Amino acid sequence: MSIFASLSFIIVTVLAFFLFVKKIGLIRKNILLGKDIDLSDQPSKRWKNVFLLALGQKKMFRNPVVALLHLIVYIGFIIINIELIEIIVDGITGGHRAFEPYLGTFYDYLINSFEILALLVLLACVVFLTRRNIIKLKRFISNDLNGWPRTDANFILIIEIVLMGLFLMMNAADPTSDFLISSHIKPLLNGFSESQLSTIEHTAWWLHILGIYAFMNYLPYSKHLHIILAFPNAYFASLAPKGSMHNMPSIQNEVLYAMQPELAPTNMVAPEKFGARDVMDLSWKNLMDAYSCTECGRCSAACPANSTGKLLSPRKIMMATRDRLEIVGKNIDTHKKFVDDGKSLLHDYISVEELRACTTCNACVEECPVSISPLDIIIELRRSLVMEESNAPAEWNGMFSNIENNFAPWKFAPDDRDAWANQSI
Repeated sequence: MSIFASLSFIIVTVLAFFLFVKKIGLIRKNILLGKDIDLSDQPSKRWKNVFLLALGQKKMFRNPVVALLHLIVYIGFIIINIELIEIIVDGITGGHRAFEPYLGTFYDYLINSFEILALLVLLACVVFLTRRNIIKLKRFISNDLNGWPRTDANFILIIEIVLMGLFLMMNAADPTSDFLISSHIKPLLNGFSESQLSTIEHTAWWLHILGIYAFMNYLPYSKHLHIILAFPNAYFASLAPKGSMHNMPSIQNEVLYAMQPELAPTNMVAPEKFGARDVMDLSWKNLMDAYSCTECGRCSAACPANSTGKLLSPRKIMMATRDRLEIVGKNIDTHKKFVDDGKSLLHDYISVEELRACTTCNACVEECPVSISPLDIIIELRRSLVMEESNAPAEWNGMFSNIENNFAPWKFAPDDRDAWANQSI
């Protein structure tokens, strides 16, 4: 490799990592727009979640075949890219297989392992493309994936197939190598001269590394950002029992002070707002959830409201939150502070009909493979609807009035509540 080629490689490498780190920084800044919450308790349980849910993909194994294919793609792609270290060293120094002299026969073992994984990743991606585009599983053809989200999923799978193919072709065109899988491709190249094989190898090498850099920088813009965020998202997942809801202390205090006025502080200040209207009103964990969403649709497939034809799709809730957060982040970057754009997450991105369809059954939370909770966002938006806008169905308003006046959902005075027990049968 010439000095010019090495210099070009260094420039491309520095640029690729710079752009990647810059985008990750912007995503981090967007996540931190959310309200602060403390999720540092019980670290041992949190690390257990990381190993079981993020690394071990525990929830995926409810469907063992699909889970195994996903594990192959995930682990295979990560392990194969260990070779990226050697590629970078080769690119900077102008060398060829820089680690081979130092690793000896172990080097052949490593590359053979990488090639087996590359073939398995390639085949798994073909299966996933088939499931999405030929078999057309219901959760992959629903309306909330219309447009770019559906294209994004196919695009990523095709990129992975191309990258694995280039890796194998690069090895096959190397006349000095004889690896396990690429050796079966070599016969296809028998008609080429040594210089032509060298050109094929270098072309595949460049396309492979440029493809990896392109994939790396595409990652933060796609649903596959979960490759990175699945780990912190699993660590910061809620450890509360399933079904428990986070109460609002300000509301609890209001009730307490109404029943015991002597406990009310003299300088009590009412909360600025209840629930969440826009992404800034959500917690940073809610916003991390939005960026971590894999758009797999398991949440929507498990949702009873979605199954009965209602508008609610927990997957769409997460996608809408992420879309709104991106818009708000760009707004702040442009104006150095948020300038009201006349829109909000509630109403403009997520409708009242969607929110009211939720039964708060927790099925979406239970099914999510990366510990996302669409329900938390739904509850916060509903709180804003009811407590900020007094926007609730007539049936709810009647129940609220009864609870306020009679301390129960029913229209009976507290003194008459036990009257039924005194009636003769």
